[in-house]
Amino acid sequence: MPAGDVASNGHADTLLINGWAYTGDAAGRWAGSLAISGGRILAVGAERDLRERVGSRTRVIDAGGGMILPGFQDAHVHPPSAGVGMARCALDGVNPLDPARARDEYAGIIERYARDHPGVPWILGDGWGMDAFPGGNPPKAMLDALVPDRPVYLESRDGHSAWVNSKALEMAGIGPGTAEPADGRIIFGEDGEPWGTLHEGACRLVDDLTPRTTEQEWVDGILRAQAYLHSLGITAWQDAIVEDDTAPAYLALAKQGRLTARVVGALWWDRRRGAEQVKELVERRQDYSFGRFRATSVKLMQDGIPENFTAGMLSPYLDGRGRPSETDGKSFIEPEALKRHVIALDAEGFQCHFHAIGDRAVRESLDAIEAARSANGWNDLRHHVAHIEIVHPDDVPRFRTVGAVANAQPLWACYDGQMEHLVVPFIGEERASWQYPFASLRRAGAVLAMGSDWGVSTPNPLLEMEVAVRRVSPDRRGHEPFYPHERIDLRTALGAFTMGSAYVNHLDDQTGSLEPGKLADLCVVDRDLFAVEDGLLGDAKVTLTLVDGRPVHADPAAVSW
Repeated sequence: MPAGDVASNGHADTLLINGWAYTGDAAGRWAGSLAISGGRILAVGAERDLRERVGSRTRVIDAGGGMILPGFQDAHVHPPSAGVGMARCALDGVNPLDPARARDEYAGIIERYARDHPGVPWILGDGWGMDAFPGGNPPKAMLDALVPDRPVYLESRDGHSAWVNSKALEMAGIGPGTAEPADGRIIFGEDGEPWGTLHEGACRLVDDLTPRTTEQEWVDGILRAQAYLHSLGITAWQDAIVEDDTAPAYLALAKQGRLTARVVGALWWDRRRGAEQVKELVERRQDYSFGRFRATSVKLMQDGIPENFTAGMLSPYLDGRGRPSETDGKSFIEPEALKRHVIALDAEGFQCHFHAIGDRAVRESLDAIEAARSANGWNDLRHHVAHIEIVHPDDVPRFRTVGAVANAQPLWACYDGQMEHLVVPFIGEERASWQYPFASLRRAGAVLAMGSDWGVSTPNPLLEMEVAVRRVSPDRRGHEPFYPHERIDLRTALGAFTMGSAYVNHLDDQTGSLEPGKLADLCVVDRDLFAVEDGLLGDAKVTLTLVDGRPVHADPAAVSW
């Protein structure tokens, strides 16, 4: 039912009272109460005016003085792997601000997991931070001491690197002189032996040997992740990598009615292959779309990350002493080939979802979108460029002129260990100031959407919005802000996590704001986020999340009915 088709009279199924409803509509209106009927918003307004909607079967929910918001949407997230990871050797709860302490904590977690799981053939997990290790490269010796008898494969929290032990290296045939893949790096020690860290495409050398995750494990992981995301007020997301392992799990949950979130899946573009994939992706889109799951996007990974010198840069990295090095990163897809592929995907009606972190990768992605516009004409596919860490100033206005959505992960726009030790010294101050240009993009008229990249970092939108507004890490709240001229206001940050991400997901006509006729996907937080005196945004808690007007998360201590 299109927005506006809900009748203006009749009893409500649910009435939310005793709250502050921020509608997120074009006017940014506020209301005191909200009525729901048939899974859609019936009316918003003053409680006294909506009381007439109460019938004998109306459920009245007391919001406890909280703020009622449109449900948050994550424009770039990885729930299946994050959910599966929650049941494995999870290292993501460690704060790497104190590297020595972080390494000790990692050791304790790994040792306990190995001891508690004596029967698993591989120790698998993720979540370690590069800034806990010199140069961002953890050593195999540490793992060898903890787990000498089984192979270990632990992905970094950003998913671009892997920490492995000698057993895993031996099984993969990685030794002195092993050639690096074109899209990856093997770290070697001064003695020529592999150090124990693999970056980007080199991770596959070991990952391809690990036991495959079963469909039931993926199903359980998605359900685990879904419950967690709902607890954070998230009602919809775009899964940034969907392949033939996770898509069937999503499909099964959608057909069983157990997928309560609305999910867009970005089908993976294999950079080792070429244009023959387009036809296959068209078939997958048809096979894997059902109900609340739609596989209508394609993920194109154009570069890596600056911490391991694989983010694609317009000019070389520095060597740590301020001099140009011999590397300018990677273009995982040759730029002219990228244009051809995007033109073909655009012609087939796919939304293109780019990973682009370095300034060259961002430019190559924008060039590809521009080429598709020239070849196929303008359309409403809403291609988006995710991460956008380093954007050359000349490319900021191009987001609007080529019609690309800026898909930002705001939690990273702050000073932390990785930024201070593994990024800024190797890109220099000028390029450092081009990082995460949220305010500049907004001023240039770009559509701004936001997401988390969880399990890389927390999926909590409230913490992410805090960083977008303050440009200060939640772990170092007294620190100086990170290029404060790129801060955005709360209204803009809220819009990026609601209407902006709904736009990317092609859900903006049904969700993203609290307006009569729209789906009743919403959340309640325990305070007025606009009231500065009530504390920092990241300390607020979600007390209630509704999808189609039905609770998918509720804190009984904070809301009642």
